[in-house]
Amino acid sequence: MTTKYTTDKNVFVVIPTYNERENIGQLIPIILKKGPNIKVLVVDDNSPDGTGVLVAEMARASERIFLLSREQKLGLGTAYVEGFKWVLAHSEADYIFEMDGDFSHNPDRIPDFVTKIGEGYDLVIGSRYVQGVSVVNWPIRRLILSYGASLYARWITGIPLNDQTTGYKCFRRQVLETLDLDNIYSDGYAFQIEVNFRAMQRGFKLAETPIIFEERRNGSSKINRKIIREALWLVWRLRFESLLRKLKIRRKKQPEAALRSESSVGE
Repeated sequence: MTTKYTTDKNVFVVIPTYNERENIGQLIPIILKKGPNIKVLVVDDNSPDGTGVLVAEMARASERIFLLSREQKLGLGTAYVEGFKWVLAHSEADYIFEMDGDFSHNPDRIPDFVTKIGEGYDLVIGSRYVQGVSVVNWPIRRLILSYGASLYARWITGIPLNDQTTGYKCFRRQVLETLDLDNIYSDGYAFQIEVNFRAMQRGFKLAETPIIFEERRNGSSKINRKIIREALWLVWRLRFESLLRKLKIRRKKQPEAALRSESSVGE
């Protein structure tokens, strides 16, 4: 496992939270120990357990911790979008991470993402399935759901990733500056798939780095049937959108080809 943090780039980690007080107070200090140039933004949805209150106290004691408070639980996708927009507006971060706040994403892997980005990639995914299956303490039903969802999304959308639904990612700043964040409305699994697709569609280079995913230490999972249904529908919407885009490009090229043909006849 990588323990040394070597990049001179500015790094921001965005963590959405809802009732993560038991975890977040332990997680943030570990992240900050990865290097002096790393900062954390917590996007909290008015957690009843006082997660936001705790993070606010931590932020007052450190210039590298920030809190974005929202009035109610508005969903994972919008939390990330608002967090990304905040980081772009308030920092010069070169690399921007998304990470869960429950220790399922090991912060010791952060240097691996940075190394991969440094090899010329634009979006690096923390993959549970790039080297077999690397999941700890998951019930078999949830594992089958997650792995099956990744195969399903890859088959329909063509996104070249083994793990389509992971929420552990590192973006080069230019990716988030280019994506139309205001028009990403999906949540949960669907949000992760849509972001991958939008990045691929704009020609950014995607890569995976292996991680070991561990079930949360405290609290309960936020996954529900609504999130699953949204992901099942989204991949088809993205597929149809891609086909329409290709059709428009083809139609645009046809008149240009016809004009060149008429010009050559006239000569």
